[in-house]
Amino acid sequence: MSLFNKFKKSNTLRWFFLSVGILAVVAITGMNVYSLYALKESTIEAAKENRKVQLEEYASTVLYRFYQPFRGIRNLEMNDLEVSWDATGTFPVQFNEVLAKAISDSLFSDIYFSPGHMNGCYIFELPIYNFDHNSGAFLVSADVPKEVCDGFGLSKSRVNTITLEDFRWNNKVVFDAHRTMTLVLINNDENRVVGHLNFVIDREYLLNKILEPELKAKFGEESDSGMAVWLRDWMQNEILLSSNPNYEYSRDKIEMRQRFPDLLDNWIIVASFFESPAVAASNASLNRNLFALGIAVFVLFGAFVFMFINAQREREFAQRQAGFLANVTHELKTPLAVMQAAGENISDGRVTDEQRLKDYGGHIYTEAIRLRKMIDKLLDVAKADSGQTMVNQAPYKLDELADHYYKTTKQYVISKGFEYSIHKEENMPFVMVDSDHIETILSNLVENSMKYSSGNKDITIDVKSGRKTVSFSVTDKGDGVPKKAQKHIFDKFYRVESSMTSNTKGHGLGLSIVKNMVELNGGTITVSSEVDKGTTFTVTFPALFELPEGYKNEAKKAPEGIKTNIELEQYAQ
Repeated sequence: MSLFNKFKKSNTLRWFFLSVGILAVVAITGMNVYSLYALKESTIEAAKENRKVQLEEYASTVLYRFYQPFRGIRNLEMNDLEVSWDATGTFPVQFNEVLAKAISDSLFSDIYFSPGHMNGCYIFELPIYNFDHNSGAFLVSADVPKEVCDGFGLSKSRVNTITLEDFRWNNKVVFDAHRTMTLVLINNDENRVVGHLNFVIDREYLLNKILEPELKAKFGEESDSGMAVWLRDWMQNEILLSSNPNYEYSRDKIEMRQRFPDLLDNWIIVASFFESPAVAASNASLNRNLFALGIAVFVLFGAFVFMFINAQREREFAQRQAGFLANVTHELKTPLAVMQAAGENISDGRVTDEQRLKDYGGHIYTEAIRLRKMIDKLLDVAKADSGQTMVNQAPYKLDELADHYYKTTKQYVISKGFEYSIHKEENMPFVMVDSDHIETILSNLVENSMKYSSGNKDITIDVKSGRKTVSFSVTDKGDGVPKKAQKHIFDKFYRVESSMTSNTKGHGLGLSIVKNMVELNGGTITVSSEVDKGTTFTVTFPALFELPEGYKNEAKKAPEGIKTNIELEQYAQ
């Protein structure tokens, strides 16, 4: 009981550690998968953030392009500019240089000026001035374009929303969409507006010479940037530019929008994302890592299951071995005890009757035979385990070997109450086997049938042949073997657990010995069985050579002197 409890406890521990190991693998795998997907998401977010920065940089670059010609205005004194205009109707030389540089830029097609005390184009008696390219001075304009008047009105309205006392800069830029840019000149000393300079924007130049080249330079092909970018006039619902004209715009594809800061109000930059090289590399890395992780987990699980199954088998084998040792010890003691008692009675001279002496001698002989068989089985197992089993193969016909065994054992089997018969075909091909092994195989199979036939006692030996194989089978109509036990019956020390086997002597060695001997002779063994209907063991060996169609071999066995396959084949022909 103590040994059983230890085994039971050990099995519980195995299940516990197997469960812990599997849980650990699952947990580590889950953490790794989570980390891999988190890394992928992080890469995608970083790629999106990088694309967002690219869009912002593009918008900022366009803004800088508008502001760049007027950066020098911040250093001018607006009080001097106002005094000069009021006194002479012209601006100081340094301011005119800034304007000349601005008008030389093809981005602006014209410049208009409205003094600060005027109200745009709506006080008709006060003029609007236009910059003359040739003289470099402002002249009264007789015809002011509508977009210029709109620009003046918009800039005057914007200035009215700020407090000049708190305004730090000497100018403010106001855009009227993509039509005009108005520069409000502010005298910070007097906290008043000097005037409004309106720059008319050349739309085609802006699109074709500034925005489009910058768009292609910034984003290039979608395979490089990982996105397609469009410049869209959302007011007119018109696509103005595209980084990839072959990729059609669709609102459903848009994943990011970027406005221009404080300019081009009706225009917006929109982008659709593709799989960038960084994201593609991240996805490929994720797939590789998941594949490698899957293989590692599969191997780990396989190792756990393999070790657990092996441990279970070792445990079952140890249990069977322990049971075998207890059983065989008992069985060894039984014949020895009988032989010892009979020998003691004879040696003491207490038995003088001739019949009784004969009976005692018979007991000793029977138990000695039984003991010898047990020892022979143990020796066969020991030889098989150590690989020392000797095979003395020669050409034989299985029908002759089976018939010889049948005739030798017929009287004994019938005396045990069995129907015993043999069926064999004629003209069998030869096989290369050890005749002693064949006898041992048949003996173990027939003995098994006798042990486990508690009801219908019938045993049949069948020998059949084909052109390439020869086989014999031992069939009984006994108790049968359960399906789940059939794969274990050839294991050493294994016995089917049932009420019948518990009352039947055995060691679980016979079928293990049979299988070993069959394989040593190059054959195979199979079992077919149904509970309470019987069992058939079939042993198959390859024929020594393939027989031709219609061949009839009338010889019963090879004559003396034939040693090789070639000689045997020539003899058969």
